[in-house]
Amino acid sequence: MAQASRVDWVDAAKGLCIVFVVMMHSTLGVQEAAGETGWLGTVVAFAAPFRMPDFFLISGLFLSRVVGRDWRTFTDRRIIHFFYFYVLWMTIQFAFKFDSIQAHYPDRSLISLYLESLFLQPFGTLWFIWILPFFALTVRLTRQVPVPVMLAIAAVLEMLPIHTGWMAIDEFASRFVYFYSGYALAPVIFRLADAAAGRPLAAAAALLVWGFVNGWAVFAGYSTLPGLSLALGYAGAVAIVMASVLIGMTPKLGDVARHVGSQSIVVYLAFFLPMVVTRTVLLKAGVIDDIGTISAIVTVTSVVVPFIIHFVAMRTGMTFLFERPRWARIERPETATRPASTAVA
Repeated sequence: MAQASRVDWVDAAKGLCIVFVVMMHSTLGVQEAAGETGWLGTVVAFAAPFRMPDFFLISGLFLSRVVGRDWRTFTDRRIIHFFYFYVLWMTIQFAFKFDSIQAHYPDRSLISLYLESLFLQPFGTLWFIWILPFFALTVRLTRQVPVPVMLAIAAVLEMLPIHTGWMAIDEFASRFVYFYSGYALAPVIFRLADAAAGRPLAAAAALLVWGFVNGWAVFAGYSTLPGLSLALGYAGAVAIVMASVLIGMTPKLGDVARHVGSQSIVVYLAFFLPMVVTRTVLLKAGVIDDIGTISAIVTVTSVVVPFIIHFVAMRTGMTFLFERPRWARIERPETATRPASTAVA
C-alpha cells in the first residue's frame, strides 16, 4: 500500500472515531434529558471498549515526525496547537453554558470555574485536546526508556483502579497506553493495514469475530474488568484500522469517511452547539417519540452542521476558529512545512 493510501485509511479511521464520539455525547445527552433509553444506546454501549482507545492510538501514529525535533517546533505543533483550540472553544462553550454553569455552581465564582477549566479540570467535551499535549510531552521526555518498559508501565496504569476525580490523572492512566502504542507501534499498525488491504475477505471475517466477542463482553458485563478492558481496547483499535481500510476501498463511503476524518477537529470543536440545539428542539417538539431515532438525528446533525459552521467561518473572516493564526505560533517560518493544521492527530 502506498503512503497516500495509508493516509487515506488514517483519515477514514479518524472519521469513524469522531462519529462514535459524537454519537456517544448525543445519545447520552438525549437519554438523560428524556429520562429514557433508546436503541442507539446499544450501539454506544457496544463502542465503549474501543471508542476512545482507537482515537488515541490514531492520534499517536505520526508523533514520531515531530517528537525528536527541536523544542520550539515540538512545543508549537504538539502543545500550543492544541492549547490554542482548547482555550478558544472552551471560552465559547463557557459563554453558551453561562446560565447552566451558574445554576449548577451557585457558590462558585465564574472566574474561578473558568480558570479551573483552563488549567485543572478540562471542560465538557473538550478534554481530549486538553490532554493530548500531556501525552506528547510524556513521550518526548521518556524517549530513552525502552519501548517494552514504557508499554508495560502504561498497561499497568490502565489496569489499576485509578479514580481520583481529577480527569488529568484518571484519563492519563486509562488512555496513555493507546497513544503510546500508536507512536511506538506505528510500523506494525501500518503493516496490519497493508495486510487488511491485501486480504479484504479475511479482514472482514476477522471483524465479524471481533464484533461478536466485543459484543458478548460488553453485554455480559465483563468489558470493564482489569486486563480484559485493555485487551478489548487494543482489539477494537485494530478492528477500526481494518474497518477503515475496507471502508476506504468503497468509493463513495470511503470518500465520506476520509473527508470527515480529515476535518475531524472541525467536528470535535463545534459539534456541541448543534447537538444541544437539535436535542432541545426535538424533545420539546414531541413530534418524534422514539428516543433512539431522536439520538440518531441529533448525531447526524452534530456531525454535519460543524462543516457548515466551518464553511461560513472561512468565508467571513473568522478563520481563527479553525485555523491557528500566525500570532498563536512560535515555530520559525523556515522550519514550518505546512500551515496550521485542522487535524486532530
